[in-house]
Amino acid sequence: MDVKVFKTFLEVAKTRHFGRAAENLYITQAAVSARIKQLESFFGQALFIRHRNSIKLTTSGERLLAYAEVMVTTLEQARNELALGGKQLLQLTMAGTPNIWDAYLQQGLSDITEAFEGYGFQAEALSLQQLSRNLLERTLDMAFAFDPLKSDELISKKVADIVLVLVATKPSDVEAALSQKYVYVDWGTRFACEHVERHSQMPAPYLRTSTGRIALDFLLDKGGAAYLPESMVVGLLESRQLYAVQHNEPWLRPVYLTYRQDTPSLEAIAKIKALISR
Repeated sequence: MDVKVFKTFLEVAKTRHFGRAAENLYITQAAVSARIKQLESFFGQALFIRHRNSIKLTTSGERLLAYAEVMVTTLEQARNELALGGKQLLQLTMAGTPNIWDAYLQQGLSDITEAFEGYGFQAEALSLQQLSRNLLERTLDMAFAFDPLKSDELISKKVADIVLVLVATKPSDVEAALSQKYVYVDWGTRFACEHVERHSQMPAPYLRTSTGRIALDFLLDKGGAAYLPESMVVGLLESRQLYAVQHNEPWLRPVYLTYRQDTPSLEAIAKIKALISR
């Protein structure tokens, strides 16, 4: 079975639309339909329930989703490693949650690629569940998150602390900042628990998001307040596009690096850990 068929299945499952999937894959809608029919014929199961204006996965389609993701990821990783030039020693695959990229990993990636001349890198933004699954399935070498990933086969090490500051688009105290267009950013499970304790009386957030970048763009466009990494907002504080909320302590969030105990890339991972720890 051609891996393109599984890629097409994943794209249709993501977009829930044959036309949009065709556009994203740069093929015709007829080709998308043909590939899905080929897959359904192979498994002898309907994978999608088709409606006039939308489609959704059948139970069989839901079950196939995880297998298709693993197959596509594994084959692409194998292709990348086999395609490495003679001067490249190893392909390293790293990933982090979206907010980790915003707050920490983007700069770290630049440092890592400069220090590892001759290595090939693949970088991804994944959910916490995907990070854990991909590590256990050996399609990922290392993962970064605000929460340690727990498994007997995995090792999680703290590598940094991110300083979060409560900022607003106008001078405010804590009560005012939390009651007027407050944007809650998901900075991990521990943050969620501590946030309830620190701000137990606040109203429901105006907006929730998984990334600091979305929160920052919203603040600059619509106004409001959010906890954001100090490194992300320092220039905006200096230019007074944002203001630090008065009488509110900064918040330290640990960053964890997780990898398999039996990874063949242990030496490279140890070097990366030393390089980006702070």
